[in-house]
Amino acid sequence: MSQMTDVRSVEAAEFRLAMRNLASGVAIVATGTQTTRRGLTVSSVTSLCMDPPCLLVGVNSSSETHAAILANGRFGVSLLGRGQEDLALRFAGGIKGVERFATAPWAQGVLDVPLLEPAIGALECVLHHHQVVGTHGLFIGRIVATRGGNGDPLVNFQGALRALPQV
Repeated sequence: MSQMTDVRSVEAAEFRLAMRNLASGVAIVATGTQTTRRGLTVSSVTSLCMDPPCLLVGVNSSSETHAAILANGRFGVSLLGRGQEDLALRFAGGIKGVERFATAPWAQGVLDVPLLEPAIGALECVLHHHQVVGTHGLFIGRIVATRGGNGDPLVNFQGALRALPQV
């Protein structure tokens, strides 16, 4: 496959504007225990394959969560729903470290990773592969446990968090 390195990339602002029209689910990716818990809000989670069951998560490589996932080799993904906008913003904003976990009930999953108790769904992953691309680390997690839940999903669309009603 030939690489087209001589073709320019779009500017970041142009890319951001185009991606605003892609509705994405909102989740919290977290790892660690007790005082070493780390987590952040992401809208870049996608199913990757069924055999073995894997998902792909993009995490800014400058974040403390990126380093924590690499150190722990496992992570949890809590899928957010209607009414959890404040929590999504808390994990995306200025509060850092274990302080982010203070305002909601969390459980430790079978892999001993933090999972949001009122999430509309949760997945636990062991790190299968990691690759840095530009500013982000791509984590491929092999899914070893899931938990279902109820509620309308929270999505990021055109720069706003919105609840998507179930059909």
